[in-house]
Amino acid sequence: MGAERGFDARDSPSRELSGLDDAAVAERRAAGMVNIQPHGTNRTVLQIVRSHLLTLFNLILGACGLALILLGRWLDLVFLVAAVANVIIGIVQEVRAKRKLERLSVLRRDPVRALRAGSISEVLPEDLVLDDIVLLGRGDQVPADGTLLSSRDLDLDESLLTGESDPVPKDAGDQALSGSSVVSGSGALQLTRVGPSAHAVQLTREARRFSRVGSELRTALGRVARWVSIALVPMAAVVLNGQMQAAGGWAGALESGAWRDAVVAAVASVTIMVPQGLALLSTLSFAVAAARLARGQVLVEELDAVEVLARVDVLCLDKTGTLTESGVRLEDVIALAGDADDGAWRRALAWFGADPDANATARALAERFTEPPASAPAAVVPFASSRRWSAVAFDGGAAPGAWVLGAPEVLLGDRHPAAMDRSRETASRGLRTMVICSAGALPAHGLPKTLEPHAIVTFSEKVRPDAAETLAYFREQGVQLKVLSGDHPRTVAATARAVGLAVGEAVDASTLPEDPAAMAEALDRHSVFGRVRPEQKRAMVQALQSRGHVVAMTGDGINDALALKTADLGIAVGNGAPATKAVARLILLDGRFATLPAVVAEGRRVIANIERVSHLFLAKTTYAFLLGLAFGALAWQFPFVPRQLSTSDFIVIGFPAAVLALMPNLRRYRPGLLGRALRTAVPSGVVMAAVILAVYAVGHGVLHAEPEDIDSAAFGALVATGLWVLGVAARPFARWTWALMAAMVLSLVAVFAVPQLREYHELELPDPGMFAATLAVCALGCGMIEAAHHLISRRAPNREALRREAR
Repeated sequence: MGAERGFDARDSPSRELSGLDDAAVAERRAAGMVNIQPHGTNRTVLQIVRSHLLTLFNLILGACGLALILLGRWLDLVFLVAAVANVIIGIVQEVRAKRKLERLSVLRRDPVRALRAGSISEVLPEDLVLDDIVLLGRGDQVPADGTLLSSRDLDLDESLLTGESDPVPKDAGDQALSGSSVVSGSGALQLTRVGPSAHAVQLTREARRFSRVGSELRTALGRVARWVSIALVPMAAVVLNGQMQAAGGWAGALESGAWRDAVVAAVASVTIMVPQGLALLSTLSFAVAAARLARGQVLVEELDAVEVLARVDVLCLDKTGTLTESGVRLEDVIALAGDADDGAWRRALAWFGADPDANATARALAERFTEPPASAPAAVVPFASSRRWSAVAFDGGAAPGAWVLGAPEVLLGDRHPAAMDRSRETASRGLRTMVICSAGALPAHGLPKTLEPHAIVTFSEKVRPDAAETLAYFREQGVQLKVLSGDHPRTVAATARAVGLAVGEAVDASTLPEDPAAMAEALDRHSVFGRVRPEQKRAMVQALQSRGHVVAMTGDGINDALALKTADLGIAVGNGAPATKAVARLILLDGRFATLPAVVAEGRRVIANIERVSHLFLAKTTYAFLLGLAFGALAWQFPFVPRQLSTSDFIVIGFPAAVLALMPNLRRYRPGLLGRALRTAVPSGVVMAAVILAVYAVGHGVLHAEPEDIDSAAFGALVATGLWVLGVAARPFARWTWALMAAMVLSLVAVFAVPQLREYHELELPDPGMFAATLAVCALGCGMIEAAHHLISRRAPNREALRREAR
């Protein structure tokens, strides 16, 4: 129950204050002492565009594209589609995140009442200056940090800042932080820190700093990109020199015009080395997963977040608003021995629950007590945290006399030991405990001298109905659970037990060491922590990360924002603070924990399938490097043009990879994705390069076939061996994988069988001898790929278990 809203000058010393005059306000504004929040993030739009566009990859691919445009080879520019799409998607994602962070704010912009030059004025928060006196009443938000000059039963809700769900009483001389709200009472606050130095603004500024999700897929792709980038420039020089030598030497090629074909061949050799399609496919896979999750009321703010939850091994949970819903519920009413129950105290409880100014705890009484006394109360003492009790008195009617509801230790003391022991027992279980007492009358000030307890009333927080089941799922998956709350440790422990966590007593975080290593030790030993400050939450997340854990953090208040931003994955509850949702990577729009297992499943599907298709992309990069090096060093004419390679990519990699990436896959996450992909891709790529070189050598040195026949045979061999590599990646086979393989084989046949396609690809039907030789070399190559696959599979751990999971 709260006091009447508004500041009452008659009841506080502030009536003797006049506040700043116009000259003092102008002086502080000129000095920049204004309560203006800074805007913007740590990266500008220009910096974002530059970071995504000006990479070595893009510069090389752009140069290759420009060369083809100058030569009039427009149909060979298909390879640029994936590169352009990657740049656009990356820029859009980061600019979107920047705009979202710039809208982040902890503070409201509602006008506040400031005392200036002896009168009260309505002022916007950003027009306040240092030393302004702000008048606070119920429902107001503290606009900047300050010192209370006066307090009339002032209670502040600091849950957004500290996670403490109970109102905090404030007296004159106490500090009040920006972002807290007035629950009851009134007061006068002199501002001591405004603008960028205010507590809420500092939290906002830290939360606005842009950072990306720590994605293993993106890290692996970035590592491959760095390796390829380092090798591309010298490789391009080797390939171009080899092609010019094959065309009759530099002088001869420049004189005859053969340099044009040499440049096209060099471009084809260089562009095939870049696995830009893998990055695009990863992004599109995450986008599809995000769309699927959106149908389940899960908003994915950053696509890579889908992957991260599948890798999480520690899940940190805030209590208030995350494990529990807002508000409390009536747990039990225990009539005390010797109570002559005539229903009067029950009707008094009904009045406390029906009071329009009741606080959340008292309102919960209305769940069970529905018939308050019909007569109007003669006197009311509203609840205040400083008193820890409230009271009502009736002159007659169904509940005559005075009734006091409050904390047992205040109302009972040592006068009623049996009732006090009973209340301590209920409080030890983490229940919020109150006692209803009767008195003859209410004195003008203070408690009645004689109080007779009638019943103990207990309350508990509303635990989310799906919390226990979801946390049990994570325990089964081997994910450690840590509850970090600003509430009293005893209350936190009770909630943890209610959701099925096996805990003893919660640890009081105020006793934790500040040393990160010592804090990490405490986190290893314990799972439930109370009295955790916002800065401690972030430090605890960092301590867990220092032990190599992938940490997810859930929360709903601004006190969770820094921890959510620091964690590998921040998850916000849909009804949480806007600032918290702004820094989160996942938002549970309907607040249901039961949706998290679906996010894990999507992340696993994406990671497992991308690992499967990365075999194809990295095999391509391997054979491309080897072919470029071999043809450049031997001064052999490169057998492919860009359009042929774009089609081979589509048949062997592009379309099949898109299908495979969308298939179900329940395999659990295992670290080391890139290493496993390279162990399977490199042998396949080496064999494919050897097959192409063998076809070329046999065609030239043995059969003396026409160059067009050799180039066509090399294209057929490239696609045929690539399809075998695809078959290895697509296992275990099912109906849809057989259908996929059949469709791709028919695509290869169509390229040679349909005259228009054959003409577009600059191919010829090879003569029977060249065809037979190519078929024999391909059969040998496919056998070698199969043998390498079996050898690597036998060395893989838990091979059968992984195969069952993939099904």
